[in-house]
Amino acid sequence: MQVRFADRTIEYDGTQLSSHWALNNFDLQGDSIVAFIGPCNVRREKLVDLVDRKKNQPILSEEMLHFIAEFFDLDLEKAILRQRLLISLIKESLDAIIRNADLVLVRKGDDIYAQGSGEEMRKLSVSIATLSPVSTLIHVGLNIKSEKAPVPAIGLKKIGIDARTLADQILQSFREEIAGVRLARAKVKGVP
Repeated sequence: MQVRFADRTIEYDGTQLSSHWALNNFDLQGDSIVAFIGPCNVRREKLVDLVDRKKNQPILSEEMLHFIAEFFDLDLEKAILRQRLLISLIKESLDAIIRNADLVLVRKGDDIYAQGSGEEMRKLSVSIATLSPVSTLIHVGLNIKSEKAPVPAIGLKKIGIDARTLADQILQSFREEIAGVRLARAKVKGVP
C-alpha cells in the first residue's frame, strides 16, 4: 500500500472521492492512502451519504486533516471495515497523545467524538466509504479548526494535536495494518 502526505493545501469538496484520484494527482498507482490539509466544503449534490443528503446537511469545516484511501477491489463491506479500522487507529493514536485527562474520545461507528468534563459531546471527524466502478474509496476528515462547523464540533488545535505529526503516524500505522492483514491471509493452512 502506498502512502503520501500532500504538502499543498487541498480543499475537499467531494470530487476527490473518485477512482484514480491518487494516480491522477500523485502518481500513486494501486492501493493507496493520501493525507492532506485543507478546508472542507461538500455541497448537497456532492454528498455520498444519502442520509445527510436527504437532511440537506452539507459538510463544512474551515480546516481539516483529510485522508483519502483507495483499494482496487469492489467489496463495499470490506471497505466499510477498513474505514472503521482507520477510524479506530486514529482514535488509538489520539488517545496515546492527548494530555488532557478531562477529555474523553468516543468512537461511534465511523466517527470520533470528544467530550470534556461537564461539556456536550462534540464531533471531531467525518467519514464515508463508497464504491466506484473499479475500486472502493474512503474519506476521513478530522477537524483542525471547528469554529464554523454546522454541528457541535472540536478540532485538533483545541486539543493540542499537531495535524502533520498525526497524519504521518496514521499513514504509517494504516499501511502496517493493511500489510499485516495481507500477510495473515498467506500464513494459514486451509481446513476441510
